[in-house]
Amino acid sequence: MMGILNVTPDSFSDGGRYLDVDSAVTRARQMASEGADIIDIGGESTRPGAPLVSADEELRRVLPVIEQISDLLVSVDTTKAVVAKRALTAGARIVNDISALRHDADMVQVVRDFEAGVVLMHMQGLPVTMQENPRYVDVVREVREFLAERIEFAVASGVKKTQIAVDPGLGFGKTVEHNRQLVAGLKQFALLGCPIVVGASRKSFIGQLLSRPAPERLPGSLAVAAWAVTQGAQIVRTHDVAATVDVVRMLMALR
Repeated sequence: MMGILNVTPDSFSDGGRYLDVDSAVTRARQMASEGADIIDIGGESTRPGAPLVSADEELRRVLPVIEQISDLLVSVDTTKAVVAKRALTAGARIVNDISALRHDADMVQVVRDFEAGVVLMHMQGLPVTMQENPRYVDVVREVREFLAERIEFAVASGVKKTQIAVDPGLGFGKTVEHNRQLVAGLKQFALLGCPIVVGASRKSFIGQLLSRPAPERLPGSLAVAAWAVTQGAQIVRTHDVAATVDVVRMLMALR
């Protein structure tokens, strides 16, 4: 279970709630007590249309928190090698890169040198433009082939395959129908031979399918989490740790 901790003023669901260090640390430890195995901390919003943030500002937001929760398993959600390197030095052990090592040419070296875990995610375009007109012929096949190529690149660059997890990137350059097809076709990503990460929590495609604003998307998010686990996802990324843990534990008990 990967708990989401956004230390940003503008994330789509919880922007501004954990901007100060004390509240962020408190939330991280609360999520850990609720059953989060990984705390995924991000200092730059990746919502559609989000503006870019400098590395210095991103570091200012994430480093003081990471330093205080380094006893937990921490993932840093960043595309910048300098941020990843400083975060890993401070105690993080995973890099969650929405660009799949494409944004910063130095990122793969950082992951390799630290022997860090890395999440390679698919995204069509950039956050500022990705939802303008996403197009695919076969979204499941195209996303799977993209991730296969990024795995090959990482391994050829010295990253062990056992360090890698993959994320189909729900909501990142996809329409509602693209997201639905990816969730329905999750079993296809098992062919890649890496753990599958699914992050659907409170996302807009759930809101559009159910006509719910972000604060009312928990039931839809739980439904996707439950389905994803039955289809082979090993890591669920969520804002709502306690509820999602209960759903997954109950599912495992029934299986």
